[in-house]
Amino acid sequence: MKRALAVCWLLLGCGSNPKNDANVLRERLMDPASCAPCHQKQYQQWSGSMHAYASDDPLFAALNRRAQEEAQLGTFCVNCHAPMAARSNATTDGLNLGTLAPSLRGVTCYACHSADRITGSHDDAIHLADDGALRGEYEDPYPNDVHGSAYSPLHDRTQSQSATLCGSCHDLVNGHGAAVERSFVEWTESAFSSVNGATCTQCHMVKDAERSPAASVPGAPIRDLHSHEFPGVDLALTELPEADRQRQAVQAFLDTTLQTALCVRGQGKSASVLVIVDNVASGHAWPSGAAQDRRAWFEVTALANGSELLHSGQVPPGSEPALLDDENLWLMRDCMLDGQGNQVSKLWQAASMDSNLIPGQLSFDKASPLYYQSHVTRSFPKDPSQSLRAFPDRVTLDVHLLPFPLDLFDDLFSDPARLDLDAAGVATLRAQLVPLRVGKQLVWTPAAAADTVHGGLSYVERGTPVACVTTTGMNAAADKVPAPEHVSAACGR
Repeated sequence: MKRALAVCWLLLGCGSNPKNDANVLRERLMDPASCAPCHQKQYQQWSGSMHAYASDDPLFAALNRRAQEEAQLGTFCVNCHAPMAARSNATTDGLNLGTLAPSLRGVTCYACHSADRITGSHDDAIHLADDGALRGEYEDPYPNDVHGSAYSPLHDRTQSQSATLCGSCHDLVNGHGAAVERSFVEWTESAFSSVNGATCTQCHMVKDAERSPAASVPGAPIRDLHSHEFPGVDLALTELPEADRQRQAVQAFLDTTLQTALCVRGQGKSASVLVIVDNVASGHAWPSGAAQDRRAWFEVTALANGSELLHSGQVPPGSEPALLDDENLWLMRDCMLDGQGNQVSKLWQAASMDSNLIPGQLSFDKASPLYYQSHVTRSFPKDPSQSLRAFPDRVTLDVHLLPFPLDLFDDLFSDPARLDLDAAGVATLRAQLVPLRVGKQLVWTPAAAADTVHGGLSYVERGTPVACVTTTGMNAAADKVPAPEHVSAACGR
């Protein structure tokens, strides 16, 4: 322990108490490496997170470059992807981030833990105290000689205020007034923002199984700790520490988000497939965040005696789902429209949003009609007047999520040399953009639907028999609503 404290002092410079020189202290605390000796576990987890990677991400770099060329956005993107670079006036447009010190790149420890108040609802409306104190969730901060410590409800996962710290960057409104990212607003509208719900960090910063000191210094008290991996949807396309662990965390996160049921409705040649989905765990819409870039879809395959009756959502590897010629496709995303109602692909072009995302839970009370507003259904074939040509003996459901659209990738990287890449480098990046699986494949057979012990369920709906299977505990017979659809014809399916 004494050696760990000595390392902290050597890193910060122990010729004099750094807290006596505010400028020196700020500069040193801004460097995440200064936190590593005393907060090794937290630093290690953060270093493999998308927060650490936020300004090194080639997708961000390419999008920001195009944004500066087409719309001269200045620090609009950088404010959240490299907040300390923007606040230190080390960049005016983010095009030089690769040349800056690590302390100015990404979402650093200092960018979060020096925040003392929120000044707005979106676009990095965060005030940094710059007073030498780093803030956290402990009401009895441990005094030390390295930096000041303070309690803050913004960092206390049990306080609803903590969601505003996350929401300040995870809600974006562009220059046309379009809310191009709305995770925080979606959370405020969901049951998760109630006293029985959960804050952002209670989901995205998982609590450690065992209590331990928050800092490797003598006398540090035992604390409840939580992960700094921040799993969500995105994964690094280039080398990043802890990459395998991050992928595992993201997969575990996705696998618990949705409840699904797979049903066959009707009899004989009047049968169709019904997919029921409930967004039970995300705390906001699904998919969320940069939902204009997300592609979530359901792949449904129906067979009879080995012959394919229907196969919707079969996206060939390396293909863009939104361009798939599939009249039954159930694809979820935010569709962006310009002022003339034309679909656009870049967030600075959007004047409005046309969304078909699954809403977040509106109530935890099963007696409330609001409880079922996230309990959505979709038929296959999509046209209710159509049916399968035969009754199926096997149906499968797979859920896929592509974090970034391949057609936009191809647009942004059409001139590799301008991004200091060659064709091989672009191909390597593109190959990393593969769909993530959400949960396990769900398989329907007549025998599985009849097995009520293991998730089978049969019921009658408006005189029509329905036989279902689920592995997630969903009550397929409960109330449900049609899945949201895009309103604008420009958005397609």
